Amino acid sequence: GALATDATAVAPGGPAFSIWTLIYLGFLALAIWQALPAHRTDPRQRRAGWWLAAAMILNAAWIACVQFEQLSLSVLTILALLAMLVVVFDILTNTKPSSRVEAIVVDATAFVYLGWVCVAVVANIAAALAAAEIDPFALGADTWAVLVLTVVAVVAVVLAVAGHGRFTVTAAIVWGLVWIAVARTTGDGSTSQPAAIAALAAAALAIVATAIARLPRARSGEPTVTNP
Repeated sequence: GALATDATAVAPGGPAFSIWTLIYLGFLALAIWQALPAHRTDPRQRRAGWWLAAAMILNAAWIACVQFEQLSLSVLTILALLAMLVVVFDILTNTKPSSRVEAIVVDATAFVYLGWVCVAVVANIAAALAAAEIDPFALGADTWAVLVLTVVAVVAVVLAVAGHGRFTVTAAIVWGLVWIAVARTTGDGSTSQPAAIAALAAAALAIVATAIARLPRARSGEPTVTNP
């Protein structure tokens, strides 16, 4: 349908969605972690927990919107979801996890989720516009693909700087971008060389920005275990 791999020039290839397996496993581990008696009064968990719960509810709402073919409503839902995850990102990057386990279960899960949603937002908006046969300013699919992928690149850089190089966010963004490029060049979706080049360039920029953002911590000898 409207969200198929060949629906738009920024739709990721089918295998990209296997990232949901990792995300849902993270959700399960996170639910167990937060349910443990020792963490019920943890200030860090309480600050981020409600926002994460809201994000998961919005995730379910988004699925419902898509199932009932309410694409316009799905766009509003995923934008709200992205906003919730940005709040979580701000909370977690400004407080330190107490252990390696917390860094993986809580921080990494939230950051991978955020990174993937950054890519999913543009794919969702493009799908909704294509389904409604709307081409703002009549720029064409390729031009819009390059523009929105440039926005994703900028967002990736901003998150890298703001998060001091959280590589799990970048990994999820790069995963989505690479599969957009694959879908544009292998026949798994609509072919678009400009979109493929823009996606790969955005992925490379995200990686470089993250590496640079991590340099001050690496030079100071600060352990990276709490910086997933």
